[in-house]
Amino acid sequence: MKTAPSKVSIAKKNNYLDIHFDSIGAEQFQWPSVKAQSYVLPLGEGKIIPADDTNWRIFLDDQSYTWSESFSMDFFALKNDPFSLVYVVTNKFNDEVHFDTSSSLQFQFTHAFPSINKDKSYGFRLYVMGNDPQQMVQPYKSYIEESGKYVTLADKSKDNPDIQKLYGAPQIYLWSESILTDRDVQWPKIRPLLSGALGEWLVKLLAGTAEGSDELAQVLKDLAKQNSLDAYQKRVVLSALNQGMKLKSFYSQAVFPNPGSEAQKLMDQGIDHLSEQKLYDLNKLLLKSVLKDAAGDISTWGQADSTDLINDMQKSGVQKAWIGLPNWADGLSNPRMVEAANKAGYLIAPYDSYHSIQEQPDPSWNTAFFPDPSLYDQATIAKKDGSKIAGFLQRGRKLNPTLAMPSVKQRVEGILQDGIGYNSWFVDSDATGDVYDDFSPDHPTTQLQDMMARLDRFRYFAKDKHMVVGSEGGNDYASGVIAYAQGIESPVIAWGDPDMRENKNSPYYVGGYYAASGIPERYGKSVPIKPLYEKVYNDPMYALPLYKLVYNNSIITTNHWEWGTYKIKGDKADKMLYGLLYNVPPLYHLNRATWEQEKASILNYLKVWSPFHQQAVTQQMSNFAVLTEDRLVQSAQYGTDLKVIANFSEHEVKVEDDVIPAVSAVIYEGKQRSIFHAADNVKLLARK
Repeated sequence: MKTAPSKVSIAKKNNYLDIHFDSIGAEQFQWPSVKAQSYVLPLGEGKIIPADDTNWRIFLDDQSYTWSESFSMDFFALKNDPFSLVYVVTNKFNDEVHFDTSSSLQFQFTHAFPSINKDKSYGFRLYVMGNDPQQMVQPYKSYIEESGKYVTLADKSKDNPDIQKLYGAPQIYLWSESILTDRDVQWPKIRPLLSGALGEWLVKLLAGTAEGSDELAQVLKDLAKQNSLDAYQKRVVLSALNQGMKLKSFYSQAVFPNPGSEAQKLMDQGIDHLSEQKLYDLNKLLLKSVLKDAAGDISTWGQADSTDLINDMQKSGVQKAWIGLPNWADGLSNPRMVEAANKAGYLIAPYDSYHSIQEQPDPSWNTAFFPDPSLYDQATIAKKDGSKIAGFLQRGRKLNPTLAMPSVKQRVEGILQDGIGYNSWFVDSDATGDVYDDFSPDHPTTQLQDMMARLDRFRYFAKDKHMVVGSEGGNDYASGVIAYAQGIESPVIAWGDPDMRENKNSPYYVGGYYAASGIPERYGKSVPIKPLYEKVYNDPMYALPLYKLVYNNSIITTNHWEWGTYKIKGDKADKMLYGLLYNVPPLYHLNRATWEQEKASILNYLKVWSPFHQQAVTQQMSNFAVLTEDRLVQSAQYGTDLKVIANFSEHEVKVEDDVIPAVSAVIYEGKQRSIFHAADNVKLLARK
């Protein structure tokens, strides 16, 4: 690998050095290699990392991080008392940071010059600043403002006032995927129907799906010897019925000989020509024609776990909320739920993704299939050696975003064509910084072009479709267009640790993605995390609000959906305190049962957090301070009159003339003072 020659230029500006590198033949160049007393890095929200810290030296040992994906903003700082050196990175692409912990923590910064990229340069602005966090972020904030890329939420809401519905809104994933639920059926009347044509048809129909039909076939065989169904058998049957109703091939004249006039009108249009929403309408009618009085009226199917839950939230005092649906199909199959969210004044968004593409359709992973058959071979990303980059979970391939827009529009127009009331949209992966050089001869694409295509995708949702747009991650190249981001505050933790991801017998196993009913364990199961991860990801002593000091009134950030407010055992109180100190929405996964268990804790927290957030998010974070040597008591100020002091420790602490109780936050609004006791709030959780 060529590392030289390169041309270096250094120019002195008013308050910084402009350092610039140009390749004149090098394939990569390494600079700088740095060593300091401690490092201030924009890892997610931000971290301060002492060079001799044992936890971080273990965690970062011999690790290489891709800059655009691993760092939320384009700067880093070296803290050497009594000053710091701040590096602003002027080319975020093709950069890698390698950590060396052999003596103390240090790292090397390397830039590659791909053959397909005509830009053969990279560089830094280098500043000498004080050690206060506000001082360390100021060069970067000025750099962003200078480039015209800083857009406030107030500016965004001029184009879409619905953005203000995020102010004071918890973020909630609502798990109501089932069209037909246990509440909607009478099992004694369904059991004999399953032994006939309906059961046989479901087994045949589901044989080609990802879940298959072996389980159902065994249940039907067992039912022939029984007079009733147990809980497991009911789940299998309901899952099969719900899967079947989402398929175009659900109709069979032999199984549904008398579909009724309403269903016949839809079939007369041609099943293959029906919109997705109308297909679900048809299939519900077909199933009802066979179930008859074994199921309630179609208008009531699934409503207890969806519409009724939303109405209860609103009546209970949740004035604002962002509701995310795990799949756009959940809304299309239950438009009453979407209508109820709108009526309550909430935002409601489908999950969508253009990250991976698969060659064949998979009903359980509909975001990875596109009707255009040419995309899989002709619009996927190739490495330098010509091989294709695998998609998520090593399935399929990764789709080149510069070639995807026609398919994006086709999908979205199809989802919206019958007037479903989505007013927000969640686009997975596009703000994570997971961007690529595509070496395909027919469509070579640089990382910059990849990123710009993702921004165009966001603008399509925000401008053309008037949606409140959010994404995974929240790396700040997307901050000018998206309104919310999930992952800055708690990213995906330890993706490669088999004890958390593969070993189901491990106490740290986070759970699987799929559940026949209810919330999948991946999102709903509360688990501990290993002590090392607890330290580097969650310990307040390493936390710094770098992102908030730059973007507090520009973008609303919260946890990744895998790591909601109640996910980590033992951290629930700290998450609540963190949410107040850093002005971060709580993120919950709810269905009817979980809402009943967590309702008291959620409402008690929102009573304090929501009005605080509504004020804080419209202002800049104007000050941040660490108030104790152990760094467990911290304060943040928003604007001039709003301040919070959080005490993460197990004992009360005196700050000036005020006493801050243990595991509590004290909020000051002008002369008013209020206390939130996080430990007491955790006790309200009615966990089974």
